[in-house]
Amino acid sequence: MEDDIFKQRRNSYIEIGKIYFWTATINKWQHLLQKDEYKNVILRSLAELSSRGKIDVFAFVIMPNHIHLIWRINDYNGKETAQASFLKYTAHEFKKKLKLGMHGELFQYAVDAQNKAFEFWQRDSLAVSLFTQKVAYQKLNYLHYNPAQAHWKLVSDPCDYPFSTAKFYMMGVKEFNFIKDLREEF
Repeated sequence: MEDDIFKQRRNSYIEIGKIYFWTATINKWQHLLQKDEYKNVILRSLAELSSRGKIDVFAFVIMPNHIHLIWRINDYNGKETAQASFLKYTAHEFKKKLKLGMHGELFQYAVDAQNKAFEFWQRDSLAVSLFTQKVAYQKLNYLHYNPAQAHWKLVSDPCDYPFSTAKFYMMGVKEFNFIKDLREEF
């Protein structure tokens, strides 16, 4: 019986107090995060939840259509999980920004649902528990080298990508005050 409970959990399940590699993708893989103003929405949300002790962020990269985080959820944000608050807040901010645009981009995220008119994040984000140092560092490297991959070609050196913690881990330059050092956890 107990095994059945665990089998039903989706790969988006996050246990409070544990460190995870987490990926969230923009609906239909659209490149909403291409513009810096949308990346900054993500950074503001991470900084706010971190300052309130709801999350610890160890690493991140914000790609044109998805994000990767290494983080720990410390507490609920009111009645909802911190990751739900993050997704909800960023979606509301994306909607506000897109409403201001004159190009009709907002309707690219329209959905036929009873509880919402637009969906910015795909359901079932991926959460991978980082239970060993080896797995944690493998995910850390994957995350940081993502912008330099051949199919993205955003930068040739991961440290040149401004929406990532690569510079912190590779050069010791801390550009985001909410980042905690993953190396101190293992």
